[in-house]
Amino acid sequence: MSTGAIIMMIIAIAVVWGGLVAAIVRLRRQAPEPEEPPPGVRPAE
Repeated sequence: MSTGAIIMMIIAIAVVWGGLVAAIVRLRRQAPEPEEPPPGVRPAE
């Protein structure tokens, strides 16, 4: 493989993994809070 191809491969891998990490971080920050159970329903023990 040429040097240019290796550099492009590293950039592509960094973009894909960086996007994955950014998506996970964003989902964890915006996770919905658990809803209250309806009246008359006991929470699981």
